[in-house]
Amino acid sequence: MQATYRGDELNRVERVTHNRSGLWIAIAITVLGLLVFTGVFNFLIPDFGANLDGLALILLGLIFSLVPAALWLAFFYQFDRLEPEPKQMVFNVFVLGALIAGALHAPLVDGLFGFRDWQYNSWWAHLLGGILIVGIIEQTLVYLAVRFSVFSHPEFDERVDGVIYAIAAGLGMATVYNFQYVVASGGVDLDIGSIRMVVNALAYASFSGVLGYFIGQMRFEKVPIYYMPMGLLIAATFNGLFFFLLERTFSGGLNYNPWSDLIFAAAIAIIVLALVFWLIERANEETLRVARQPLRSEPGFDAIGTPGLAPAPAESTPPTVAVYPEETPPAAPSDAAQTGPSAHEENA
Repeated sequence: MQATYRGDELNRVERVTHNRSGLWIAIAITVLGLLVFTGVFNFLIPDFGANLDGLALILLGLIFSLVPAALWLAFFYQFDRLEPEPKQMVFNVFVLGALIAGALHAPLVDGLFGFRDWQYNSWWAHLLGGILIVGIIEQTLVYLAVRFSVFSHPEFDERVDGVIYAIAAGLGMATVYNFQYVVASGGVDLDIGSIRMVVNALAYASFSGVLGYFIGQMRFEKVPIYYMPMGLLIAATFNGLFFFLLERTFSGGLNYNPWSDLIFAAAIAIIVLALVFWLIERANEETLRVARQPLRSEPGFDAIGTPGLAPAPAESTPPTVAVYPEETPPAAPSDAAQTGPSAHEENA
């Protein structure tokens, strides 16, 4: 990225890249909110909605499916508060991610590849299929939702925006899966169902965030042709490995060990989020470096890239003039030389 930042623009970049206090506050608020969300419906009001059935229970489950996504979006708005993305654009990517997942996921995974038919034939089929089929398809859908909506928009003006928009698309995908889970179950118990919804939100937001880092780099850097496929494969590996371990480690999977699933999902999400935030920090440092670099070579800017006085020209030293002694004219001939030989010379 060869953008040139001057004065206030450079100060803005420095504020965004160096002010980290809001990030950790937002993390704490989000984690606390997710824990409160699951705790309320498992301990305080475990019988909430018990008198509902049929369509009313399904509608209630669909409403609660939106809560984890809302918390995650609020989290990244807090992180990006100095340069907030337009809410309408983030919401549009969220909706687009949901629509693409709802339209293409099942036809590709179950229809084209028939993954559910041979998923449990062996552990390696489960693992490789989860990475190379399910993971690749899901992360490709996230990529498409970002690439063909906001990627070229002027508001996509920092690398971290790739993370924000990719997470919005991933949350749209997670919300659709939660919807499908609620509808297929004819409504769910909100205690177990709330855990399932949080697990999906943790997983897809985190792995989409990894992909978003690569999208942001591709937006502003000249990267090799293999860079984006490599990022897609890394995110797909996290995706497939997570759900493989989730099902293989705890017998019965999400439906039978909800609290074990939540603890495992939280641990994996913390590791992945730590990686994502480290990548964000690297990206911000790169943004600041690139923002400053062009200014160093421009006249009128000092060494750190801020406007300053052009250096005064060096005082010129007057040229040294060599002084040579004046030539002495040859001496006049003596009288003796003018009168000829002496008398002694004549007698000789």
